Amino acid sequence: MAISNQVIFFDTTLRDGEQSPGCTMNFGEKLRIAHQLELLGVDVIEAGFPASSQGDFDSVQAIARQAGDKIQICGLARCTERDIRRCWDAVKVAKNPRIHTFLSTSELHMKYKLRKDPETVLKMISEYVSLASSLTPNVEFSCEDASRSDRDFLCRACENAIQAGATTINLPDTVGYAQPAEYIELLDYVIKNTPSAGKAIFSVHCHDDLGLGVANTLAAFRVGVRQAEVTLCGIGERAGNASLEEVAMALRVRKDYYGLESGIQTEKLYPSCRLLSMIIGQPIPNNKAIIGANAFAHESGIHQDGMLKNRQTYEIMTPQTVGRAESNLVIGKHSGRNAVKSKYESLGYKLSEEQIATVFEAVKDLADRKKTIFDEDLLALIQEKLYRAPDSFRLRHVSVSSSDAGGVPPTAAVLMDVDGIEKSGAGFGVGPVDAVFNVIADMVGREPELKQYAVNAITGGTDAQGEVTVRLADKGFSAVGRGAHPDIIVASAKAYVNALNHLVQAEKEGRRVHAQLDDGEEAGA
Repeated sequence: MAISNQVIFFDTTLRDGEQSPGCTMNFGEKLRIAHQLELLGVDVIEAGFPASSQGDFDSVQAIARQAGDKIQICGLARCTERDIRRCWDAVKVAKNPRIHTFLSTSELHMKYKLRKDPETVLKMISEYVSLASSLTPNVEFSCEDASRSDRDFLCRACENAIQAGATTINLPDTVGYAQPAEYIELLDYVIKNTPSAGKAIFSVHCHDDLGLGVANTLAAFRVGVRQAEVTLCGIGERAGNASLEEVAMALRVRKDYYGLESGIQTEKLYPSCRLLSMIIGQPIPNNKAIIGANAFAHESGIHQDGMLKNRQTYEIMTPQTVGRAESNLVIGKHSGRNAVKSKYESLGYKLSEEQIATVFEAVKDLADRKKTIFDEDLLALIQEKLYRAPDSFRLRHVSVSSSDAGGVPPTAAVLMDVDGIEKSGAGFGVGPVDAVFNVIADMVGREPELKQYAVNAITGGTDAQGEVTVRLADKGFSAVGRGAHPDIIVASAKAYVNALNHLVQAEKEGRRVHAQLDDGEEAGA
């Protein structure tokens, strides 16, 4: 197989990314992320681990069913017959399905995790890759913990997998241990010393434990690797994975160095990462490369002077190339429906007429309270109005009273719908937010544990919307809620109610905080 100059982007946000603590997504959220990844231009979506739970199977199957004909939908499976057949049952409805199976190859993993000798591991690779390739010609095999494996044993493992039908071979840095120079030396050796290497595409999946996930991924391209396994915002196990947006922009900005192409529509990077951020309730750090708020900010006088003279003095890319487009289309209370629709399309969203009608009313309402509506405001509105859990509870009104006078505790009064019935309540707390949460919890008859409460100003200015993220846990289930409003107390109440709705939905779907496989083993690679 001739080495192409096209890099295959294999996105594992929905599998490895979701394994990151606090990044669990429900069924509808996974479908939205998958749709956005397709718009972004990724080549392969690893939609989940079908054998891990019925919920994961259902979401992988639904993603496979909705996918178009230009994208591959992949499921992960251990080297067992049950996993592989379960994976195939989930992905086979896709127009382009892939089975991704894996087995550890390092001496450490074989001895302590698998408790199998090397020869048995080689036989398992042949047996189960053969099974997978009998179901589909599109099979990927991963040598888990490849970066700490014996290089000659890796060559034998890769040869067995290719001979058994694997068309993609992944050599992951599973624990983020490798250094770029030694990693590409290993990759180069394996590719050159595996007899059937020319029949497969080689891939890397680099974790970021030492902060080298992106560096190792980019280095791998120099020795013929042509698939990068990445996630939006770099989310994933432990310290995460190589960031899709960073790898994509490195290839674009330094095309002179890499000479490689990709199908990533970089203008959709920021909207995609922002959508993920809102869904998992984790703000994008200001100093995050490519998509952070400070990525295109300049405070130093020297830098500002250079920027005024020529932007290229201190900017190697423009905000527009990553989807932070500067636009003359200002949205306000006098804006029409078509203007709102056009603005959302420029942000990467194709909305139905019914959805436009919903957000249009929300935009008009916000414009009555806020002088200037920013892109971030519009993104927050679409998340709140369109992408929320089915409402068992709905907030109507909230009123609070707070004082620094001794002996007068903060009080809250709340009016809301509980399972379709209008209820009202009032109570106290150590602060106004605590009082609101106490009243709402009492009204819905639950006592969830508050695991996280975070406030973020969506934009600048005293009239900025506050975006609140709340994480609740109750009876083994966990859920994230978000709310946005110029009044931070109202935003907090919205987020708390939203989290309660997600909690109810999680219980219905049976998604526990840390779902594991039947034998307690978690996904690797």
